Amino acid sequence: MKTGIYGGSFNPIHRGHLTAAMSAARQLGLDRLFLIPASVPPHKQLSADSATAQQRLEMTVLATAEMDCKVDVLDIELKRTGKSYTSDTLRELKKQYPDDELWLLMGTDMFLSFHTWHEPEVIMSLASIGAFSRTVEGEDEEFAAQEKFLESTYGARVVTLENPDVIEISSTQVRAALPKGDGEEYLTAAVYGYILRHGLYGTHADMKNLTLEELRCVALSYLKPRRMAHVLGTEEEAVRLARRYGVDEREARTAALLHDCTKKLGLEEQLQLCEKYGVQLDEMQRWALKLQHAITGAEVARDVFDVTDAVYEAIRWHTTGKADMTKLEKVIYLADYIEPTRDFPGVEELRKAVYEDLDRGLLLGLQMSVQEMENWGNPVHEDTLRARDFLAEQLR
Repeated sequence: MKTGIYGGSFNPIHRGHLTAAMSAARQLGLDRLFLIPASVPPHKQLSADSATAQQRLEMTVLATAEMDCKVDVLDIELKRTGKSYTSDTLRELKKQYPDDELWLLMGTDMFLSFHTWHEPEVIMSLASIGAFSRTVEGEDEEFAAQEKFLESTYGARVVTLENPDVIEISSTQVRAALPKGDGEEYLTAAVYGYILRHGLYGTHADMKNLTLEELRCVALSYLKPRRMAHVLGTEEEAVRLARRYGVDEREARTAALLHDCTKKLGLEEQLQLCEKYGVQLDEMQRWALKLQHAITGAEVARDVFDVTDAVYEAIRWHTTGKADMTKLEKVIYLADYIEPTRDFPGVEELRKAVYEDLDRGLLLGLQMSVQEMENWGNPVHEDTLRARDFLAEQLR
C-alpha cells in the first residue's frame, strides 16, 4: 500500500494544506494519506495565540470533510513527549505498517532545509520524499541542487510535485486576518466554525447572535466529517418544505443545522448533558443514543444559541415525533428523513407523498419508521407510536 504522510503544526489547517495534500495524492497514486498534527514542532515555536494541540487535531479532522482522497488524521505525535521529530514518527509508522511504501510530503521551504532536520538519514531510509516546487525566480536551480545532493549523499528517492491549485497562504497570515473579520475564505466551513465557537486566534463571535452563514459553519464544527453532508442536506430540504407549507424559513434552517449538534457524543457524554440540563430520561432513552441526541441537542441549541421555543421543540422531536406536531416540527422530522443524501427502499415514494400532502407524508414516514424498527427487532418508542396513531386518527 502506498501511504502519504503530511505533517505540520496546522495552526490552523487551511485550504493551502488541503490542495497540496490532494494534489500529492493524485500525482503519487496514494492509497491513503495520513495528516499528522505536531505536538511541539521542531522547526518553529508556536505563536502565543496558538490553539492547543487537541484543538489543532480536532480542526484537522474537521478539514478532511472537504478532501477527495482517502485520509486519516493521526494523533501519534500528540501522544509523545518532547519535540515532534519526523524520524520518530516514521519509525512508529513503519512498525505499524511494515509493508507500506511511505511517502513524506513537504513544501519547498522544508525541502530546501531538509538536510538540517533531526536524523535526515533515518527519514530517507524509511520514506521517499514528495516535495512541492514553486515557480519562484531562481528557486528551480536551488531545488534541483538540493534534490541532487540528497540523492547522492543519502540515496534519497525524491519526486517533485506540482500543485496547480496552489493557494499561497500561510497559517500565520490566516491567524493575523481572523481578528479583523477576514481569512474565512482560506478555511473550510467547519474549521472556521470551530474557531468561532472556541474564540481562537482573537475571534469573539456571539453564539447567541450569529448570522446564518456563521451559524452554518459553527453547526458543522459539532459534527463528524461524514455527517456534514447529511446536515446540509437536511437544511436544504427543510427550506424547500418550509416554502411549500408556509413555515418560517429562518427557524427551519436553524433547527435543521442544529438538529444533530450532539450526535457524535457517546453515552457517557450524553448522560452528562442530561444531568447538566436536568433532563429525566425514560427507560428506553437511557440506553438509546439515537433518542438521547435529539433531547440533548435541543438543550444545547437553547443554551448555547438561544434558539426560539419553536426551534427547540423541532429539534427535540426530530427523531421520534410526537402527537399533535407543529408544522415546523413536521418539516424538521421529514427533512431529516428524506434529505437528498438519503437512499433507502421507499424513499422516493415518501418524498412524493410529503410534497403532495404534509400530514399524509408524515404518517407514511412514521409508519415506515415503526416498520423498520420492528424488522430489526428493536422496540419502538411510545412517542413514535403516539405520533402515528394521533395522525392516523386525524386523517380518518
